[in-house]
Amino acid sequence: QLQASGGGLVQAGGSLRLSCAASGRTFSSYVMGWFRQAPGKEREFVTFISSAGDSTYYADSVKGRFTISRDNAKNTVYLQMNSLKPEDTAVYYCAAKAGSSLFAKYAANYLYWGQGTLVTVSS
Repeated sequence: QLQASGGGLVQAGGSLRLSCAASGRTFSSYVMGWFRQAPGKEREFVTFISSAGDSTYYADSVKGRFTISRDNAKNTVYLQMNSLKPEDTAVYYCAAKAGSSLFAKYAANYLYWGQGTLVTVSS
């Protein structure tokens, strides 16, 4: 089970840190990803991190502004979001993928999903 938190309302240029806490003893074996869905749009990939935390990948739209990290001892993955823009407004979902980081950009490859946390960026 995944529980996302940390969303809220922030002004453009501001920062937020999302957290996703996982239950279970196998968290460290999963690739963890963040996706987002804006109103009226399809869910889109944001970033993922390998199971060991030694590899990350970002969508071009967030590269240089967002940072994903994980603490396997705490069963938690984080998304630090800086220089937020109004177009970052969306519900953000964390997700867990078994196996390698291959094809981790694609939502269909994820087994478990959190409930989502809303991020609203005002202009």
